[in-house]
Amino acid sequence: MAVTDRATSAEEHDGGPVAPAFSGDAAGSGDGRSVYAISVAAELVGTGQQNIRQYERKGLLTPDRTDGGTRRYSENDLATLRRIGVLLDEGLNLAGVKRVLELEEANRGLTEDNRGLSEHNEELRADNRGLRKDLKAARGGG
Repeated sequence: MAVTDRATSAEEHDGGPVAPAFSGDAAGSGDGRSVYAISVAAELVGTGQQNIRQYERKGLLTPDRTDGGTRRYSENDLATLRRIGVLLDEGLNLAGVKRVLELEEANRGLTEDNRGLSEHNEELRADNRGLRKDLKAARGGG
């Protein structure tokens, strides 16, 4: 598969965000809405429409569809297609690509959970310091 825009290496995808922030220049949609037809998506990522349909059949991505069933691809979908291209170029088969994408998504979720737990831990530590200070004052030591 010949995918253009290979500036993104595998090392940059350790579970961090797959899709860059959306610039908002596709049909004026800055909120990640699906705006590209399959032909445009294929051209933007440098692959064929049949490849994209195969990736969908294999569960690698699920584009939104119009009421009439037409696929509509978002910037996030394009980023996923580019990531698929990088992984294929590195020698993975589609099953391997699917597993990597799943693991990266799981890693992003765990990273987010960890961030939330760290913030909660800091709040608990601050509460604990306040309680210790109050206890010390109540005992007459402060």
